Amino acid sequence: MSTDRLARQRLLSLDSQALAEHQLLRLNQLLGEIMSCNRFYQQKLVDLRPSLGSLEELSQLPFTFKDELVANDQHWSPVANLSFPLERYVRYHQTSGTRGRPLVVLDTPEDWQWWVDTWQYILDTAEVRPGDRCVMAFSFGPFIGFWSAFDAVRARGALAVPTGGLNTLARLELIRSVKATVLFCTPSYALHLAEVARENHIDVAGLPVRTIVVAGEPGGSVPAIRNQIEEFWGAKVVDHAGASEVGPWGMSDPAQRGLYVIESEFIAEFLSVQSGEPADEGELSELVLTSLGRSGSPVIRYRTGDLVRPTWNDDQPTRFVLLTGGVLGRTDDMLVIRGVNVFPSSIEQILRSFPEIVEYRMTALKQGAMDRLLIEVEDRLGDPSRVERELRLRLGLRVEARGVPLGSLPRFEGKGRRFIDRRKALEQELES
Repeated sequence: MSTDRLARQRLLSLDSQALAEHQLLRLNQLLGEIMSCNRFYQQKLVDLRPSLGSLEELSQLPFTFKDELVANDQHWSPVANLSFPLERYVRYHQTSGTRGRPLVVLDTPEDWQWWVDTWQYILDTAEVRPGDRCVMAFSFGPFIGFWSAFDAVRARGALAVPTGGLNTLARLELIRSVKATVLFCTPSYALHLAEVARENHIDVAGLPVRTIVVAGEPGGSVPAIRNQIEEFWGAKVVDHAGASEVGPWGMSDPAQRGLYVIESEFIAEFLSVQSGEPADEGELSELVLTSLGRSGSPVIRYRTGDLVRPTWNDDQPTRFVLLTGGVLGRTDDMLVIRGVNVFPSSIEQILRSFPEIVEYRMTALKQGAMDRLLIEVEDRLGDPSRVERELRLRLGLRVEARGVPLGSLPRFEGKGRRFIDRRKALEQELES
């Protein structure tokens, strides 16, 4: 076993006090570096002491929001929170833009190495070994996607196979021809690959792929979706979570209960959705993250918008905080239908329990002052009424499901856009 992996295992097993000491040391080192050169945080943390005496003092600092990170300079300086001159940066990425204007993110060589090193936790969980053949099924555009995974796999001594520019059938042929053992893609795309394989009489379960590492959507920690992928492929699904602004913060729980926050590299806080105060164990909360290893584009107390339920596992081999069920949804995706809080991921869990449903789309609408949800399904049985019955049984809500022709709904290689929120648009139309 490598020295680096032993070091990661030691950090995974730190008790709460030792972990807090590790995080505080890293945090003070980061603050000491960026406060001398980062104008954004110099202005934001104007009353910051030279160093924090405890992690509890972190809660006294202001939050960072995504909108703040978009620079307003007229010159080409696309990021507000840069610590160094542009010449120091070697990686350009931008967010996917699924929630508004894309955000540009830049990394120095040192910060990119931190991405690669942190990804090794995920590769440990996925049991990626030197000599594995790892296919990266994404476009390799400016979206961060699996760019960091590509470099992390190479650093591990495995073969990294890019597939940018290939269509789905060509990717399946490449997976077969290189005898891929590990596949990296979104949960949606793993299902779409299986769908296209079925149409072309390719038995994906007969391919040598043993592990599928997924990210970009909640599906890897949603049992119905994970089980469907594993059944199609005959492979183990390993979930991962990250963000361009923050880094690769989440790794799969081997017992498939959810995601661990990689707390050796991130400080996690949890804000109760109900009160806005620090959340109790198991309470629905928004995840707030501070990255500890990224000084070129730092984020302190970043409001991710991800909804989670934290569980602290002092009796488990991994002592990092567990997010039961992974990322459950987004703060801005929550629907209130007849007084009941509903998340698109909860609907997806139910829809994926029907193996005959090939694809779906959810549209949130306004009906007076209330939210309304319409679900379109490509159903091989042509019977959306059974979907309505199951939703009513499991959610206690009457939701309209409408059948559409097979192949009529869009497919996605990157993050799926199956949830369309038309509530604000309709409100604006009515106001005008």
